[in-house]
Amino acid sequence: MNILFDTNVVLDVLLDRHPFSKPAVILFTWAEEGIITGFLGATTVTTIFYLATKAVGKNQAEDAVSKLLAIFSIAPVNRSILEAALKTPFIDFEDAVLYQAACQVNTQAIVTRDMDGFKNSKISVYSPDELVKMIQALKLEGSSQT
Repeated sequence: MNILFDTNVVLDVLLDRHPFSKPAVILFTWAEEGIITGFLGATTVTTIFYLATKAVGKNQAEDAVSKLLAIFSIAPVNRSILEAALKTPFIDFEDAVLYQAACQVNTQAIVTRDMDGFKNSKISVYSPDELVKMIQALKLEGSSQT
């Protein structure tokens, strides 16, 4: 299952924002283990690098981004993505860009804590808690069929 992670979910893990970090860490682990295929928008990576540099310095920011690149695939952001984002009925341009990037790489879901930002999405949108519960149910269903 291809899942695009919104920037806020990534920040929940990197900043250990309780109580949000717990389900986000589970999803990160599943992406790392290949249970799901996690995608980050290219703009998420640049935002994380910028914020991390301000908070902890360039070296630690580079380490954080390197770890993210080892776990996640990247949904590219190019001119066509940006132009499509401008035409969507999304209120927030960043959300529109991530949505269009998710469409481009054929994700089945977007995971975010900003459900309102993606209310016009044609891709399924889940909170981290909801997605963890759904995947756990699928895993249980799959194991009971064997």
